Amino acid sequence: MKAVVITKFGGPEVLKIKEVDTPTCTGHQVLIAVKAAGMNRPDVFQRKGNYAAPEGAPADIPGLEISGEIVSIGELVDEWKIGDQVCALLSGGGYAEYVAVDQGQCLLIPKGLTYEEAAALPETLFTVYHNVFQRGELKYGNSFLVHGGSGGIGSMAIQLAKLAGAKVYTTVGSGDKATYCKELGASVIINYKEQDFMEIIGDNKIDVILDSIGGDYFAKNLEVLKPDGHLIYINAMKGAKVELNLFKLMQKRIYLSGSLLRSRSILFKKNVRDDINKQILPLIKPGVFKANIYKTFQLEEASAAHALLDSGDFTGKLVFVL
Repeated sequence: MKAVVITKFGGPEVLKIKEVDTPTCTGHQVLIAVKAAGMNRPDVFQRKGNYAAPEGAPADIPGLEISGEIVSIGELVDEWKIGDQVCALLSGGGYAEYVAVDQGQCLLIPKGLTYEEAAALPETLFTVYHNVFQRGELKYGNSFLVHGGSGGIGSMAIQLAKLAGAKVYTTVGSGDKATYCKELGASVIINYKEQDFMEIIGDNKIDVILDSIGGDYFAKNLEVLKPDGHLIYINAMKGAKVELNLFKLMQKRIYLSGSLLRSRSILFKKNVRDDINKQILPLIKPGVFKANIYKTFQLEEASAAHALLDSGDFTGKLVFVL
């Protein structure tokens, strides 16, 4: 099969199309003919050599989410049949014509969504649901802050929090991105290049924060959180080493948490998938939820796609179409 391969660690130019062996499926796995594949920030980290693929995942083929049609099933599969149209969360290998994945990491494509739109769902959907709703315990009437609201994670977080009845705050880097986040449902949008989010929001205003920035945002997050608030980390793009005032943590009874999804077990991902099926998928339908595809690419355009991904000069998701 054809796949995008990391030929060496480096910039977008290291991504090349190569012929590789088509995977086989056994046990509880299904083999999916890929119709579209989403791109995510961890793909960049893997390309640069900063984020190794977990055991069992292709080390040189990035890609954490796809959509397509099941063309073969393992002997123990009992959830799916050949011909089912699904999207799936992967540990890697998504930039390819075929992927093999455990049946518990697949979701039926919601009615009305295209393959391109469905391919942009799994990574952000699993990440946001687990961190914001399971770890952060976001509830109706809460206030929610997500940093970087115009990206894939931010776009998903704003919409799901809004659908859950929360008041949504977000930070962005431009006026265009602010307009985009307002259309998604954010109520308070702060351009971090012009304003300090801590000064705009004020002390003790937020119930749940989802942060991928780290660095000097950490102390500010603690200030804007209400007592008993939740601060959840999924990345640390401005620095992972921060200074924590333990008395502040104790005085405000803050829940500090973080997680990485990719390395979690198949059983864990299946359990999250099952909850998403019950709680979230009924909400994902045209007119209510926006898949937010910014641009699509062919696999042969992987270098150009990653150059745009590196720049951050877009809103929503980038997707390969096969």
